[in-house]
Amino acid sequence: MRWQRRHVLSTEDWSREEIELVLEQATAMLEVLARPIRRTPALRGRTVVLFFAEASTRTRMSFELAAKSLSADTSIITASGSSVEKGETLYDTVRTLQALGAEIIVMRHAASGAPYFVAERVSASVINAGDGWHAHPTQGLLDALTLRGALGDLAGKRVAIVGDILHSRVARSDIHTLVPLGARIALAGPPTLIPSAWREGSAPDGVTYERDVERALDGADAVIALRLQKERQEAGLLASLREYRTAWGITEERAARLRPGVPVLHPGPMNEGIEIDAAVAHGPRSLVERQVTNGVAVRMALLYLLATAGAGAAERLDELAPAAPPTEVPA
Repeated sequence: MRWQRRHVLSTEDWSREEIELVLEQATAMLEVLARPIRRTPALRGRTVVLFFAEASTRTRMSFELAAKSLSADTSIITASGSSVEKGETLYDTVRTLQALGAEIIVMRHAASGAPYFVAERVSASVINAGDGWHAHPTQGLLDALTLRGALGDLAGKRVAIVGDILHSRVARSDIHTLVPLGARIALAGPPTLIPSAWREGSAPDGVTYERDVERALDGADAVIALRLQKERQEAGLLASLREYRTAWGITEERAARLRPGVPVLHPGPMNEGIEIDAAVAHGPRSLVERQVTNGVAVRMALLYLLATAGAGAAERLDELAPAAPPTEVPA
């Protein structure tokens, strides 16, 4: 199929074919990243602006590396030190970015729906790099790529997602991406951190809620631990972080009871010793570093698809040939 979308805001309404297309393109990008010089001229002359109105390190750097690996021109705008601090509206900021030549705007914002607001008002393509509690589509896609690499076909695979589901845009995007690929999702976490409808039996198709973490992990083919934001305790949603670790943490003891070969993922940053033990996070089951590499590949794939929409898949893949001869070492 050909890529038809102008924006990447959420995978909630994506077809399996669209998800498969991105994963196929990301696999090609992994080959680019494995080269001695990890750069292709595919997006030379294109302008990508990273607008991060919410703090981020991993996602921002991943998108920056992705754009540079495709030879795109990049600019980074953060809320701190920008006109946003002086009271400039979101609308005025993105209109300015477009006027400066942005063809693709990668946007992270604390307000759910902010990328949708922007996408409706600019001619540039918009990629949602995380909006409030709503969505983080590139995380869902990179998790799918990582799990496919470890497990193969995801049809019928049981993936346990453990932690703060209620406030997690990662959990939502993982569900929207993995379920169309045939995975079954088992959610586990404190009842106060689970959407009430899901807790009461109205979870989305392909998703179940387990009241006990051991039941969620039983028979799991993969485990995704979610970051626990410490303010949840301050808000009265948790008794204590120690009790959370005891009841819900992916501890070394729990990981040891998983079947051999079951991988453990985490979107980062990690609170080691709370939602996941250091021995698990850095142990043989961990795919955290693989997630980081796959994140660059997925973001390269999306930038590439958005910038070259309309070209055939074979034509696009041909464009990934390295510059010959390379004359510089990429940043």
